[in-house]
Amino acid sequence: MDKVAKTEAGTTRTAPASPLTERQEARRRRILHATAQLASRGGFDAVQMREVAESSQVALGTLYRYFPSKIHLLVATMQDQLEHMHGTLRKKPPAGETAAERVAETLMRAFRALQREPHLADAMVRALTFADRSVSPEVDQVSRQTTAIILDAMGLTDPSPDQLSAVRVIEHTWHSALITWLSGRASIAQVKIDIETVCRLIDLTGEGRERQP
Repeated sequence: MDKVAKTEAGTTRTAPASPLTERQEARRRRILHATAQLASRGGFDAVQMREVAESSQVALGTLYRYFPSKIHLLVATMQDQLEHMHGTLRKKPPAGETAAERVAETLMRAFRALQREPHLADAMVRALTFADRSVSPEVDQVSRQTTAIILDAMGLTDPSPDQLSAVRVIEHTWHSALITWLSGRASIAQVKIDIETVCRLIDLTGEGRERQP
């Protein structure tokens, strides 16, 4: 059954049930691509639902069925961008000797990818910051994707509770570093120091020192 959601205008619409059909998935990808292009050119304010609908060649009502608001749309775009980064990172894994070094290298590579698209990065991070409880599923997907990227760099498939706790703190620091850099309150050099510092938490778990088979 389709789930009910409210649009920015306050009217009730239904979101498509999952899993999506091949045609629905293709439409969703067009929407996310159009959103990323608009945000890359003009940042958060450039992403307007009507313009996204026109750019992705879908009806405005259809867009709202997929994404009930601009915030939902931009957070989903962030998850999509992280998923793409994850695929790129897997093709060229980090080369550090310890898990902490590999995670720090991975997160800095992801950071630099966002640095190349500052308007897009700002739009996505602002949306993540503004997100309320209605956007929890999309925010959770961003968190899960970030966790997957970190665990891959650690070489883990079955992390311990201590390792997951360390990963959560690393995630929070990485997102905070994005915010402080985007607001001009931290340099790239400072971000690198902060990321490398927090990644040392992995060594404190006692299990993150060696890559798992």
